[in-house]
Amino acid sequence: MLAWAVMNPDIDWTFLKVLLAAFTVLCGACFFLGLFVILGTLTFWMTETLEIMSALTYGGIETSKYPLSIYRDWFRKFFAMVVPMGCVTYFPVVAILERTDPLGTSVTFQWFAPIFGLIFFILTLQLWQIGVRHYRSAGA
Repeated sequence: MLAWAVMNPDIDWTFLKVLLAAFTVLCGACFFLGLFVILGTLTFWMTETLEIMSALTYGGIETSKYPLSIYRDWFRKFFAMVVPMGCVTYFPVVAILERTDPLGTSVTFQWFAPIFGLIFFILTLQLWQIGVRHYRSAGA
């Protein structure tokens, strides 16, 4: 999709938009790394974590194929505030396309939304540390 977007003549690519796209890809990678850190952390306390993570990863990928504005309010809030997938998929695209967001977010928020992917990753590393501190092996 990114390659198609770069070649799309309807998008006025400026230097700042290229930086936003690159930053979004980086923060999106951090977001997905964070999901895998959560998966690893959950294994400290649970035995069957794959279904939870499948719902977030595969379900999130399916969710991100459509604009957040089509989903119910609780669902949008979950994927924007709790698991900030919308911050690394939806909001930066709205900024790059220079569209008015039907959700009413500001242009400033749209430009800075990808940072939540990085923040999410940092928070998951903190969660990992909590898991390591409280881990008790079967032999202990």
